Amino acid sequence: MPKWTIILLIIVIAAVFRLQGLGSTPPGLYPDEAMNGNNATQALETNDFKIFYPENNGREGLFINLQALSIAVFGEHNWALRLVSAIIGILTILGLYLLAKQLFNWQIAALSSYLMAIAFWHVNFSRIGFRAILAPMLLVWGFYFLLRGLSSTKFWNFAISGIFWGLGFYTYIAFRAMPLALILVLLAYWQTVKKDYEHKKYLHARNQIVRGLALFLIVVIVVALPIGYYFWTHPADFLGRTGQLSIFASENPLQALAKNTFQTLGMFNFIGDWNWRHNLSGQPLLLWPVGVLFVIGFLRSWLKLFKRAKTHGHLSSAQVLLLSWFFVGLIPTVISNEGLPHALRALIVAPVVFIWAGEGLWWIMDKLGDWYRARDIHEFHIRHLWLRESSFAAVLAVIVLLTSLTIAEYDKYFNKWARNSNTADAFAQNYVDIGERLNAMPQNVKKYVLVNAGGVLVNDIPMPAQTVMYLTDTYTPEKQQAKNLFYLTEAQYEAGQYDRNSVVIPLEK
Repeated sequence: MPKWTIILLIIVIAAVFRLQGLGSTPPGLYPDEAMNGNNATQALETNDFKIFYPENNGREGLFINLQALSIAVFGEHNWALRLVSAIIGILTILGLYLLAKQLFNWQIAALSSYLMAIAFWHVNFSRIGFRAILAPMLLVWGFYFLLRGLSSTKFWNFAISGIFWGLGFYTYIAFRAMPLALILVLLAYWQTVKKDYEHKKYLHARNQIVRGLALFLIVVIVVALPIGYYFWTHPADFLGRTGQLSIFASENPLQALAKNTFQTLGMFNFIGDWNWRHNLSGQPLLLWPVGVLFVIGFLRSWLKLFKRAKTHGHLSSAQVLLLSWFFVGLIPTVISNEGLPHALRALIVAPVVFIWAGEGLWWIMDKLGDWYRARDIHEFHIRHLWLRESSFAAVLAVIVLLTSLTIAEYDKYFNKWARNSNTADAFAQNYVDIGERLNAMPQNVKKYVLVNAGGVLVNDIPMPAQTVMYLTDTYTPEKQQAKNLFYLTEAQYEAGQYDRNSVVIPLEK
């Protein structure tokens, strides 16, 4: 089977997991998603596409502006908001394959990208209209083109990488920690370059790398400059809620840090996110076989790091990349005291987790092949599918394992999670029902929605009303007037500030 056929199959499976039933799964429409939709709709109507949307505690604008494009093409549907996430998720799988191939080989790349393609953790956030899904996508492509640039010294690779890294600052707050990982990777690589390229005949290549990295840095700065300037002039938006949620606001920061780190590292294999929007409540983020493979890859990464340092006198750039990405990427999660363990905030490290899982599976296959050869067991060996000989039994075992994992992940998402009533509640299905009920009413009937649910105020109305506003297209006062549909706070309702002959529908019963 040709390599391109395998990656095409992986992309098709990733697409099936992310696009099937997108209009109905997940059920409902969470107010945060609806807030994005209302901002996107307004941006289309006013042609005012913002770098940063300050409502709802503030959100970087790239994802919302992409959702606006989707709405312009497909209309104001729930699935149009989520389609952006699905496409980004699929592109992440392709980028992960290319990155893992650049780091190791195409077999590990295929295994890693397949495991991520079917994983509930990544599938789930590829089907929800949250901006966090953008960060891992830009990182895999950013690192991929950077590594290509470092190996080929071609400037266009550095420039493309710089674009991806610059765009990352328009995605999600967790991305802001990643320049630290980038610096660690470049320091490790430069240590290698200085040692391997110290001879004069390599001086040109070394200078090319320096010029490429200079170009990379310039492109990153140019692309990120608009949002950097925005935060410079709006410092409160840069911090958002981070100061309130940080461990440094707690009585014992060190104790909180230790507890958060323990919970965060444990969510992969033991106790996961309890939020039904993020996870099958409390379940580990990884199925146990994938969790075991992840641990194998994680430990091997440390072993290879120390072995390279001992034998060559410098660190392995590939292992520094994976380890720094993982630990730096988790910093925003462990320093926060909100809802831990937190699968959404940790999504930025998902590519590394599945690269390690893929490497762990490839290592086991390799050991099985060695075991057969050591015992001189004569059986059919697959020479064309794998670069080295792999026993038929080993390959068959992996196919059975991957098939079983595919069935298990599909059942976990589309049956156990999607059909659970807690999931519908978590995505505010009751708000969607209210929106559909209001749309079915005659326009000449005056209607009020009593917003008796807590949340930050957006245009003086608590945030949960955003779902109904999106579904009824009544985000602005002008549209509310045109639709004869208005919103009441609890204080306004108690003060009688509404037409007593109208229909009043409470958001919460």
